[in-house]
Formats: sequence, C-alpha cells, structure tokens
Amino acid sequence: MTSFEADYRGASVRPSPNHGERADGRQPDMILLHYTGMSTPDGALDWLCRDESQVSSHYFVHENGDIVQLVPEHRRAWHAGKSTWQNETDINSLSIGIEIANAGHPGGLPDYPEAQIAAVIELCRDCGERWSIAPERVLGHSDVAPVRKVDPGEKFPWRELHAAGVGHWVKPAPIAGGRFFQRGDKGQPVEALQSMLSLYGYATEITGEFSDKMAGEVEAFQRHFRPARIDGIADFSTIDTLHRLLSALRRYSS
Repeated sequence: MTSFEADYRGASVRPSPNHGERADGRQPDMILLHYTGMSTPDGALDWLCRDESQVSSHYFVHENGDIVQLVPEHRRAWHAGKSTWQNETDINSLSIGIEIANAGHPGGLPDYPEAQIAAVIELCRDCGERWSIAPERVLGHSDVAPVRKVDPGEKFPWRELHAAGVGHWVKPAPIAGGRFFQRGDKGQPVEALQSMLSLYGYATEITGEFSDKMAGEVEAFQRHFRPARIDGIADFSTIDTLHRLLSALRRYSS
C-alpha cells in the first residue's frame, strides 16, 4: 500500500499491506488495545508491516510515546482474530486496533512507561471523539478473545485511562471470603452470573453450568477489572465488581 495521511495528527505513517474493507459499510465503534508480546518494538512493528504476517493494527505506540499509523482508520485492520463482543463476531470491522510495544507475558510483563500510557490515552481520546466511541467500548484483546489472548495484561493501567475519560472501570471490591463459584458448579446462581457476564459483553453461554470456557471468561474479566487475583473463580470480589460495573453502565445510559 502507498503512503496515506495520518488520521491522528500526532502520528507518523508506515503503511502495512494487511487490511481490507470494513464489512457492510461498518464504522468503528470500539477501540481494542493489544500488547505486541515481542522482544523488541522494532521487530514487532516490522512484523505488522510484512505481507506474510497477515496481521496489522491501525496504530503502534512506542515505549517513548511515539505513535505510528499503519492502516487508515476507515479500513479494516487485521488485529482481533477470532473474537466476540456483545454478540458481534467481526470485531475487526467495527474496531480501531492499537498495538502497544510491550514484551508482555513472554517477556515477564514489564511495566508500561508513563510516556507510552499518556500517548495511548491521548490517541484513544482523539479516536473516541472523532468516531463517537463510548468509554465502555475501549477494551482489551483478552476481553473479546478469552483464553486465546491475555493482552494487554493485568499490569495495564485501566484505572489511569478511566480517570482520563477512556474506558470503563470501577474500584475492584477487596478480596475476601464468602461464597464463590468455580468449575463444575451448577444451578441458578451460576446462570445468573453467566447472564451478568453476557450482559456486560462477554460471549458467555447461559447454561447454568460453570464450564472451563466460563472459567476462561471469568479470568479475562479479572485480568481487566480485578487483577489482584486471576484464577477463574467467581468469588465475592469478582461478582461485586461486575455488578457495580453493570450498575454504572445503567446510570451512564439513563
């Protein structure tokens, strides 16, 4: 692909060939955040721009806060893979993908530098304003692809983004004792929890049985919203945090 003019004025441009048309004329209404999970930023950026990789994103954010645009926002970048959110399965057609240079879990999950997070916040705010993207539609790859993906990881500062008006967040409930649900549990309380996860957006099936798949979805939720313990067990802290997130959404939309 030849060069193009950056949609975000603070970005330089390095075109990637890995993109296509957004399906059915869709426009982006969500932002999906990733970490690169590779040992070097330059290697990750090079991979996203190679035809043989068949992957890309709209933006790449370096550790020092420099931003590179790889794909025009009106095009469908190939960053989400097999993913689902709120019953939508073609996440690539309705999202803007942002790759954040970070070695991720393979590299020991290093902290995200302040300059990098400040750049991510500004980029998300700019994209959100131009495309009218609701704060709760700023998500991590692990939210839309539980088990399969774990980025941007439990050390990503969602609280800091939320304080700047990006993303949806509430203070997690403290981890304590009390009733919990885990793999193998069955019944109406499990079904109620599945309904809450599904209502928030996760691809949780309403079966009344706490399956391995559900445990992965609970882990994804914990990784984003209650990262102090990621074990796939729906304890009081997890359930209460989810309930307050849903309550906040209802107040926001009313």
